[in-house]
Amino acid sequence: MVVAGGVAWLLPAGAQTVAFGVLFLPVCALTGLWVRPADLAMGPVVVPLAYAIGVLPVAEGGGAGFTGQVMGLVTTLALNAGWLYGGTLVAGVIVTVRKVRLMSAARRKARSAPRRPAAEQAAPRTDHEAGPSGRRAPRSRVAP
Repeated sequence: MVVAGGVAWLLPAGAQTVAFGVLFLPVCALTGLWVRPADLAMGPVVVPLAYAIGVLPVAEGGGAGFTGQVMGLVTTLALNAGWLYGGTLVAGVIVTVRKVRLMSAARRKARSAPRRPAAEQAAPRTDHEAGPSGRRAPRSRVAP
C-alpha cells in the first residue's frame, strides 16, 4: 500500500485519493487470498492498517509539522471511508468463504476417517504391550 500511495502521489491532486482507493481494492482481495489458513481472522484486521499507512503520501491538508500531517491523515481517512469499508468488506468476504471451505473440508475428512471401537480409543495399544501375534502380552502379577 505504500507503493500504491507513492504511485497515487505522482498523479494530479484531485485523482490521488480515487486512484489510491482503486488500487486498494485488489490489494484487499489479494490479502484475503494470500493470508495463511491459521491467520484467516487477521486478514480483515490488517487491511485498514495498511490503508492508513499507505495513504500517508496522498493525505490531504498535510500542513507543516507533525500535527499537520496527523490532521491531514485523519481528514483523508474520514473523507475516504467508503474505500476503506469496501476493501475491508472484500477481504472479510474472501476470508469468510475460505474459512467455511476449510471447516467443511475438515468435516468431510473426519467423516471419511475409519472409526475405531470405543475400547481401543480409551486405551490405545503401544508396541511394547503387543506380542508378535499382535495380541497383548499377559501382565505379570505381583502378590500383594
